[in-house]
Amino acid sequence: MSSPEPAVPHGRASARRELVEAQIYEQATRLFAERGFAGTSLQDIADAMGMTRSALYYYVRNKDQLLAQLVTEITEGPAEAAEEIAGRDLDAPDKLRALVTLIAARQAHHSARFRLVIRSESELPPELATAHEIAKRRVLDGFVRVIDQGVRSGEFRPRPVRTTALALIGMCNWIAWWFHPGGAQSADEVAGQMAEMAVSLVAQSPDRTPDSPRSDDPAAALHLLRQDLDYLEHIITTSSPPSKD
Repeated sequence: MSSPEPAVPHGRASARRELVEAQIYEQATRLFAERGFAGTSLQDIADAMGMTRSALYYYVRNKDQLLAQLVTEITEGPAEAAEEIAGRDLDAPDKLRALVTLIAARQAHHSARFRLVIRSESELPPELATAHEIAKRRVLDGFVRVIDQGVRSGEFRPRPVRTTALALIGMCNWIAWWFHPGGAQSADEVAGQMAEMAVSLVAQSPDRTPDSPRSDDPAAALHLLRQDLDYLEHIITTSSPPSKD
């Protein structure tokens, strides 16, 4: 009679399960990208893993679960971070740098996964599609709050806040299509450059920034308005034709 096999310690079993689940996730992501979500079956994923379909069920219930994990990774993380950054006790330019650095770096590091999520939006199950839309709105809200803060403080030019936020988010998201790892610059370097670029795009000119200790009140806006009126009066006075008297 053969002796029973030694029991596998719980910690080792748990670590092995996590490793296999990570491999399944990677294979599913690759197949979704190559064939589309609808064109990929659980059998395809099992074949890529070199296991039977019944063995695959031990780790994952269905492919919707894998897609949900992918969408959550790509959208929930940035949404939570955007809310946290928008709530920090910092000035608007520093918040905007942090926001753009975060979003741009994530899109560069996970470009294939982000593109897959975008391409799969029309195929998402209703509940997951709703969660995805809510997460995107949370990211937008984070940008809107930061840009609005900068406009109110006089640090950012007074432009339509939501339009500005969407433009900056689009700039960050586009990285997923043009950035290629292994180039002259790393993903983090590109993200840092884009953060500075974003601040430059919205920043108020130095001579237009209120110097009041509290620049987020109506007095600051009046201060800038008086600057404009003084400048206009100067132009009118110096450009008026000489009197005929």
